[in-house]
Amino acid sequence: MTTSKYQDLTAVLVHAAWSDASSWSKVSARLRELGLRARGAQIPLTSLSDDVAAVKRLLRQVEGPVLLVGHSYAGAVITAAGADNPQVKALVYVAAIVPDEGESVGALFQRAEPKPSTRPKLAPDADGFLWLPPGAFANAVAPDAAKEETALMEINQQPIALKCLGEPMMVPAWKQKPSWFLVAEKDRMISPATQHFMAERIVARVHSCDTDHSPLVSAPESVVRVIVEAADAVVLRFDASSLASAEIEVGARVGQV
Repeated sequence: MTTSKYQDLTAVLVHAAWSDASSWSKVSARLRELGLRARGAQIPLTSLSDDVAAVKRLLRQVEGPVLLVGHSYAGAVITAAGADNPQVKALVYVAAIVPDEGESVGALFQRAEPKPSTRPKLAPDADGFLWLPPGAFANAVAPDAAKEETALMEINQQPIALKCLGEPMMVPAWKQKPSWFLVAEKDRMISPATQHFMAERIVARVHSCDTDHSPLVSAPESVVRVIVEAADAVVLRFDASSLASAEIEVGARVGQV
């Protein structure tokens, strides 16, 4: 269900490493209840360029304005995918990595160690992919989630290619679009200090939540609140722009009389 409040706005949700689009299920269901359309992007996690291309393919299937939302690694994906695209009106980062031009995901990930840190040591397999070891979802990724949920995450994990972490960012969309950032203050994967650094650097509207690295599972309402705030701001700007355009058009017509 959608409401006239959000008109034709769609939230496009992009998942993290070791995950898939179903990780957004709690959030997307609530957004639909509130009348905001949602689409989940399924990215291959084979390179940053591949992941950006997958999001752009989905954007071409969406009619109307878009709110791009990225969790963790997907912060880099939406930063690249939203650049120079007038369809994308705003960005929402959830416990995310947000590179600047020339910066890589890996550099930001290693910028500071979370405290306490149970972040697992990772090494690529023979094909160049990184897998989380047993227990990592329960101990580091989503320690606040139910055991049944972290068990399912472990069963369904999707590996990320090492090359995703080393590819430098091109033009970052946050230099062109308004952004929001939800900082996970109990994050054991991406240091909260690094999250605050990135959020301040991009001049985002910052929200903090006392939760783990996966608030879309552990504290979905906190994620929904930030997305809705961003959506409300987009709609407000759209209405103001439409009013201004209408006034200009009326003025032009009056001038022709």
